[in-house]
Amino acid sequence: MTLSEEATERLADVVELQPTKNAELQDRWGMDSGSEVHQYLENELGDHYFRDDNSLIRATSEAADLVDVEPGIESDPDDEGPPSRIRVPELQSQIVAVLAGPDEKSESVVSVLHNLREEFDVDPEAEDVRSGLQSLRRKDVVEVEYRTVPTFRLAVEREDLEVGVSE
Repeated sequence: MTLSEEATERLADVVELQPTKNAELQDRWGMDSGSEVHQYLENELGDHYFRDDNSLIRATSEAADLVDVEPGIESDPDDEGPPSRIRVPELQSQIVAVLAGPDEKSESVVSVLHNLREEFDVDPEAEDVRSGLQSLRRKDVVEVEYRTVPTFRLAVEREDLEVGVSE
């Protein structure tokens, strides 16, 4: 089955953002609900995606070959650990740059927000920072520690991770 131009572009989004969830695709595609995303995935991309053990959306390896987009994460096939390379939106790239390292004390969303403001002179919404941290967590490069509030730190040494910015 040949994909329409829109379906091919959306499949490229799945490849780039994987592992992802309905809400992230909803934002990217300008849809009104997660169920609308689910319906689109099932109807248009059913043979090209799957949900992993954590119900996160991933493209099949064949789907990745259909689109001219680098995958959102790349790992050493001989290594079970975190990925060695990720492609993420600019805000997530900035989060990686300022977030506490694996051996440092984990930070709250508000702390990361302040670090972003100081380092990059940007003023994202706290919810965007939280969402970015959770997306990086799904990619296994950020870990969460639950204290009074959830706190975050890198799960991998910064120098062991290549971060590219996607559009």
